[in-house]
Amino acid sequence: MGANSSSISELPENEYLKKLAGAEPISENDPFWNQLLSFSFTTPTNSADLKLLEEATISVCKSLVEKNPQTGNLGSLIKVFLSRTKELKISAECQNHLFIWQAHNALFIICCLLKVFISRMSEEELQLHFTYEEKAPGSYGTECEDLIEELLCCLIQLIVEIPLLDITYSISLEAVTTLIVFLSCQLFHKEILRESIIHKYLMHGRCVPYTSRLVKTLLYNFIRQERSPPPGTHVFQQQTDGGGLLYGIASGVATGLWTVFTLGGVGSKASPQLERCSPLANQSLLLLLVLANLTDAPDTPNPYRQAIMSFKNTQDSTAFSSSNPHAFQINFNSLYTALCEQQKSDQATLLLYTLLHQNSNVRTYVLARTDIENLVLPILEILYHVEERNSHHVYMALIILLILTEDDGFNRSIHEVILKNITWYAERVLTEISLGSLLILVVIRTIQYNMTRTRDKYLHTNCLAALANMSAQFRSLHQYAAQRIISLFSLLSKKHNKVLEQATQSLRGSMGSTDSPLPDYAQDLNVIEEVIRMMLEIINSCLTNSLHHNPNLVYALLYKRDLFEQFRTHPSFQDIMQNIDLVISFFSSRLEQAGAELSVERVLEIIKQGAVALPKDRLRKFPELKFKYVEEEQPEEFFIPYVWSLVYNSAVALYWNPHDIQLFTMDSG
Repeated sequence: MGANSSSISELPENEYLKKLAGAEPISENDPFWNQLLSFSFTTPTNSADLKLLEEATISVCKSLVEKNPQTGNLGSLIKVFLSRTKELKISAECQNHLFIWQAHNALFIICCLLKVFISRMSEEELQLHFTYEEKAPGSYGTECEDLIEELLCCLIQLIVEIPLLDITYSISLEAVTTLIVFLSCQLFHKEILRESIIHKYLMHGRCVPYTSRLVKTLLYNFIRQERSPPPGTHVFQQQTDGGGLLYGIASGVATGLWTVFTLGGVGSKASPQLERCSPLANQSLLLLLVLANLTDAPDTPNPYRQAIMSFKNTQDSTAFSSSNPHAFQINFNSLYTALCEQQKSDQATLLLYTLLHQNSNVRTYVLARTDIENLVLPILEILYHVEERNSHHVYMALIILLILTEDDGFNRSIHEVILKNITWYAERVLTEISLGSLLILVVIRTIQYNMTRTRDKYLHTNCLAALANMSAQFRSLHQYAAQRIISLFSLLSKKHNKVLEQATQSLRGSMGSTDSPLPDYAQDLNVIEEVIRMMLEIINSCLTNSLHHNPNLVYALLYKRDLFEQFRTHPSFQDIMQNIDLVISFFSSRLEQAGAELSVERVLEIIKQGAVALPKDRLRKFPELKFKYVEEEQPEEFFIPYVWSLVYNSAVALYWNPHDIQLFTMDSG
């Protein structure tokens, strides 16, 4: 960034950047800063442009890292920015483009420099760069001001207090981005940071009173999904009637010494992806997730997580608990709508999971909605397109379903919601199906995908737990959903027989040889028998609790009755098979009495009549199937790398060298 720089390649030789990174201290009152900050450009929004920018400016950054302990120029730049932010709110109200423009430029440079500093040094070393203070000869050392805390507080104030307008959009986005960069020290550590200087500033002292306002603002940024204004909106527009001295200096620099510095060009068309999304909403959500997943301090719980756990609906008039000073209110209807609309991204799904799991007010509100399909359908789409999603996204979607199915009201209501023409479900044309039946279809499809591809026991367990939670409330199952339940059991049965056969052959082969170790077929058999047992419990739960509501399941059971024969006498399944065997025998007898060559309609009619006639006391009662989601003992070991992988892959206007990242491997996202 410098005089006559019209291309990135010229930046390393720019006289202003070289002076900033040079050996000469620059006072915060020096006119140099007006010259340095009077450039116009379109903020880079893709990793390719950002990589070019970083490569072009790395020599300047390295020089500043080396010289700053003597010059304190980074501190001077920060003080210049801090002094200008004091008037930002008034500038926004008065439409003072110039003031906001230069403040944004200062913050952009700080953010770029900070990113390099953090990736190359420890937090302790970074703190030294921030605490340099020039002293007059012979003066005694005094406690220098803490610029890190001051800058952090200033960024938070900027986010929560500056109104979001076209002219303030870029600086609001830059403030959110800079906070993410401040916290990015985690990326350069393999272990989870439990004690961090930056965390300490954010969870103690001057930043804490802004906790609830920051969380609320970030949530509203996500809710509003404000699109970026057209490129060039934030750039100072030259006025025909001249202006004050500052305007004269700035415009002279901008037109004479600086040419318009572009990455894509001021006024150039934004990419189609950027037109459809909101960089500020995306970045705000990422920052919110990072803050929510900071580890608790030894003496203080994470205040940002506390705020997320306790906020209430604006329509809730009950008093706040005095034990939580960070509680606030937000419009739940707007939040629900945004959550429904944004589920294509990992981070929106992770936010939904966080709120359902940690905030009982949100969970209660969501479960009471009469349009629950607007939330569930996008989650089902994530699972349906499992091949295109990363494993973490699939897990989050699945756990959301598990949390929802813990509620009996949800399990009942989903069978009352009738959907028409589910276009994304390709295996079969579904012109009309209940939300409950569709949920069953998608979960079973996920299990079958997992059986043939990933073979992840954890995924199996959660899928089956969700089905088990719903099973007692199955109502009017679609014939295809009933068929898929029995088809899944058929697949498991075949797999069981195959593993059993392999174990038998392996045992026979080993009798003549003692050299090679036996494959652990016993463990494989144990796992598959656990899954079969669970499927039988799900079928049994439906038959015991809602037999008369599910003629299609009885029909599918009778059609494939031979599948269950081998499990009648199996010691692992004997008890649970009693009811299934009774139902098969009872309805088979009634069909035999009705004669041969029965139509499908006639069979279903006989099943419906039989369901009424079958005495309920003949079916043995088993404990209700209920599974509750329990977070792992150390959830941060999963969630912190996951959140930072989302930041790495999704953040707008941020690029890190993949070779520097230590928290996760590049394929972990």
